[in-house]
Amino acid sequence: MEELRKSDPEIYDLIGKEERYEFDSVRLIPSENYASAAVLEATGSILTNKYSEGYPGRRYYEGQRYIDTLESLVIDRAKALFGAEHANVQPYSGSPANLAVYFGLVKPGDTIMGMALPMGGHLTHGWNVSITGTFWRSVQYNVDRETHRIDYDAVRDLARRERPRMIVCGATAYPRKIDFKAFGEIAKEVGALLLADIAHIAGLIVGGQHPSPVPYADAVTTTTHKTLRGPRGAMILCRGEHADAIDKAVFPGLQGGPHNHTTAAIGVALKEAATPEFRDYAAQIVRNAKALAEELLARGFSLVSGGTDNHLILVDLTSKKVIGKKGAKALDAAGIVCNYNTVPYDPRKPFSPSGLRLGTPAVTSRGMREPEMKQIAKWMDEAIAQAGDEAALKRISGEVAEMCHHFPAPGLSIR
Repeated sequence: MEELRKSDPEIYDLIGKEERYEFDSVRLIPSENYASAAVLEATGSILTNKYSEGYPGRRYYEGQRYIDTLESLVIDRAKALFGAEHANVQPYSGSPANLAVYFGLVKPGDTIMGMALPMGGHLTHGWNVSITGTFWRSVQYNVDRETHRIDYDAVRDLARRERPRMIVCGATAYPRKIDFKAFGEIAKEVGALLLADIAHIAGLIVGGQHPSPVPYADAVTTTTHKTLRGPRGAMILCRGEHADAIDKAVFPGLQGGPHNHTTAAIGVALKEAATPEFRDYAAQIVRNAKALAEELLARGFSLVSGGTDNHLILVDLTSKKVIGKKGAKALDAAGIVCNYNTVPYDPRKPFSPSGLRLGTPAVTSRGMREPEMKQIAKWMDEAIAQAGDEAALKRISGEVAEMCHHFPAPGLSIR
């Protein structure tokens, strides 16, 4: 980044500091990852210069001969990787992708039914502070109070009562596998469309570690970073019968020209995800999550649902007598980055909840395995117990950085 260094040293310096931070810390935020150098190169390419309103063969600008070929290639890769009939690779991020599905397939005021945010759902699954909870009539399902798992009988009962036009499945803080087939059966029974939001687990699905919703859902949305390890973008997969409605909802319904540099980087990530190495990576994500969960349990931490089936762990810190926000800040000071998070039926408010959300995609991208997960859990236990002790947290941070130096991060120039 020599030109950046010369033209804007302040921005150059901040990027350099962030790179060092990402290298020296254990990143356990489940929605973050390390994109490959190839993905980063595509993201930073000259394709950012191009404006391309419309779709391949149907643009509002001339000069699209290479962009049309590029976008068509990425669409084909997405369809092949997920086994979908249609793919739209233009959404700017996951929230607009969900909004496009609602806009294209349901009418204003129709009922949508999604998982409640405090139970692990996403804002865009109909929560009341989101446009999706105000523009459409929203009803929410919960997880079981004792098991913290989705109760499919309760979901079916709610659907029968409310008769939603669309059911939304998928989550942002749910550590167990989702039974998409069961959701499909419920949706069919009540005459609802089914949207599956797989933003967190897309990489696990293509890596063979989680069942796919594609055979059961009318539409599937996903971000392209997180476990898929691509750029910050999104895709919509859908049945052929919904293709026109989805495409019109994305453009011209919600957005203008696509970000062609992001489209290219999505294509690179999809090619990487189609390799045997990626399947190994997805399997190790789950093994690492299970190892981290088991060690945390052994150290007296309380885990929502008692463990994990995927990349994500939700910790309730109540038994440790530390609130989530204080715990997350202590861990950050110790070089372990996560986010504080609401737990199901949390008695505390969302801005100061009881829990932590952890995930293993990024540490797995660095080549860390089960022994490192056990060591990370040990450091977490020490940091939580010594929250507020700056000297102790600084010592742990140094030990964390030393371990990180043995595991180069994809896409970073630091070695």
